[in-house]
Amino acid sequence: MIRIKIATVALLLFAFTQTTLSQQTHEFSLQQALDYAQKNNVQVKNALLDIELQQQVNREVTGSAFPQINASGDITDNLKLPISIIPAGTVFMPGTPPTTEDTRLAFGVKWSSMGGVSLSQILFDGQVFTGLQARRTLIDYKEKAAEVTAEQIRSVVAKIYYQLVLSKVQLALLDSNIALLQKNQHDTRIMYDNGFVEKLEIDKLEVQIANVKSQKIQALNAVNNGYLGLKVLMGMPLKDQLVLTDDLTDQDIREGILEESANFDYSQRRDFQAASLGLKLNEYDIQRYKRSKIPTLSLNGYWNQMTQANQFGNLFGSGSYWFPVSALTLKLNIPIFNGFATNSRIQQARIKLRQTENQVEALKLQIDQQRDSSINTFRTAITDMDYQKQNMALAERVYQQTKKKFEVGTGSQLEIENARVQLQSAQTNYFNSLYNAVSAKIDFLKASGKL
Repeated sequence: MIRIKIATVALLLFAFTQTTLSQQTHEFSLQQALDYAQKNNVQVKNALLDIELQQQVNREVTGSAFPQINASGDITDNLKLPISIIPAGTVFMPGTPPTTEDTRLAFGVKWSSMGGVSLSQILFDGQVFTGLQARRTLIDYKEKAAEVTAEQIRSVVAKIYYQLVLSKVQLALLDSNIALLQKNQHDTRIMYDNGFVEKLEIDKLEVQIANVKSQKIQALNAVNNGYLGLKVLMGMPLKDQLVLTDDLTDQDIREGILEESANFDYSQRRDFQAASLGLKLNEYDIQRYKRSKIPTLSLNGYWNQMTQANQFGNLFGSGSYWFPVSALTLKLNIPIFNGFATNSRIQQARIKLRQTENQVEALKLQIDQQRDSSINTFRTAITDMDYQKQNMALAERVYQQTKKKFEVGTGSQLEIENARVQLQSAQTNYFNSLYNAVSAKIDFLKASGKL
């Protein structure tokens, strides 16, 4: 029995050790969290794979400009040789009489085999050249698209990160409320022991303490779920431990933002950079269709070896005879008329270009709106944060003064409870104003292309 217990304990210790070793603890500042998400977020990784995919597509386009070399081989069984009819009166050889009736002759042999290589090389094709010119722009476009995706992920990661950092403030405020209530309960119990208050007042405080503790439990649950959400967003295994090392104060939030609002240029926005590259790609599309009207020139050639025999076994025997068959062709293709299809493609591409130009102009207006709105929101959030901080300090003074009045017998327990509720409300408003301010800051940095 003792051995079984020892074995069980050893097994549990081994399992605990293996679990601990498989877990990792990450202590991340905001920048480290952003860097981790940059490498592990699924959307970012797929956007980076889009770049690699485009690189392979570019190699495919480049490959069409190189020589195309192929080898081939075949064996042919002429099951029925073609019959030629030679009319009567034909003289096959000098000195022989002409035939008196039609003669049927089969030309060729039953078996033949051929093998060799062929080569094709584009010498000039306007569409291929356009594709080669557009390769770098296509890569740049995919890179900018990946940067836009990464920026969106950074924005969400930063907001959740700071929300979890600020949750420490929220939990501290709840702990402060619990401490105030417990102190009040302790003082009220002393007054009860001395016959100044009823036990009902102690019971009321007990209920209030339980309510605030319940709020803390709910807040802790929300924080834990927030950590899970942040891990998923960052691409981190859920079993790993995540510790956020940054702190946040109201001074950190307000620092250096409005100074960054000057000297803005649209090109600082990654989505605008991507849209500009989209314009260039539309121009390449027009050029491609225009160049399809230009003649193309290509070089084709083949070199084969061929043999023939009436018996299959004689194709590759010692007596077989292989003779070369080769040709070299220079082909010029001149487009003349295709029912105006090319002109239609050119016009379609031009319409798409105008649509993209309209989208770029609309994006400028959207960027202006986002920047102005984010600046206004940030200024309002800073003002509200300062106001809520002052209001919280005032509510705390009111609570302390109300408690002192109660202790000297000039106040009531109801007044204390009302003051405490106002204090908790002011604390909650301050916490919300902190998050609104940091969220506004992140939105401004994103709108300015500096996130």
